[in-house]
Amino acid sequence: MENPRWTPKQLQALQANLESASPRAILQWSYETFGDDVAMATGFGTSGIVLTHILSQLRPGADVFYLDTDLLFPETYALKDRLAELLGVNFVRVHGGLSVADQEAEHGPALWERNAHQCCFLRKVLPLRSFLKDKEAWITGIRRDQAATRSRASVIDWDATNGLVKINPLAFWTSEDVWTYIRVNELPYNELHDQGYPSIGCMPCTRAVASGENERAGRWAGMGKVECGIHLNTQAA
Repeated sequence: MENPRWTPKQLQALQANLESASPRAILQWSYETFGDDVAMATGFGTSGIVLTHILSQLRPGADVFYLDTDLLFPETYALKDRLAELLGVNFVRVHGGLSVADQEAEHGPALWERNAHQCCFLRKVLPLRSFLKDKEAWITGIRRDQAATRSRASVIDWDATNGLVKINPLAFWTSEDVWTYIRVNELPYNELHDQGYPSIGCMPCTRAVASGENERAGRWAGMGKVECGIHLNTQAA
């Protein structure tokens, strides 16, 4: 599904212009263009921290949404509270309304062990789809260096699944760029990063990575799965 306002040709032209822009300029453009119809997402990873910090300077008190699966690490929830206090942003909890207990009653215990795809679909994909249905664009912290599945990410894409524009202001940044920004600005980050967890999702499906593994190797390890599903169907402009 395409939006007549945002044709592939228009998105290609925007991609060419925005590729050389700074993340701050891309965020500024996003809110000037879409206003209240753009939503920024975070999973409280390092990229999300950078974008939240920049947004807090551009739009104090801005909303940033997160998908709460009820299975996030305690350290992740603690980081959310620290960032809210430090940066003054409003973290909006997006939840599908299905408790872990209700999921167990309907699908059996530990669905994530038997069908991780279905678990992610119920706890992340469906809630995201519902939240974005009235939006025209959303902003994510995707970077090309995170995984092979993200290596072709554009600064601006058409999200065919959700039927809206998807903006990735850090697409061209590296992990080193992100960590440099965090250290220079003395920003808090998830303490699990110092314990071998470069990418942090839900507790049952995240492990520490070994030296030499890519930063998302600890996500759904051994399950034949590399993405939760919310970023799989974006069409590059």
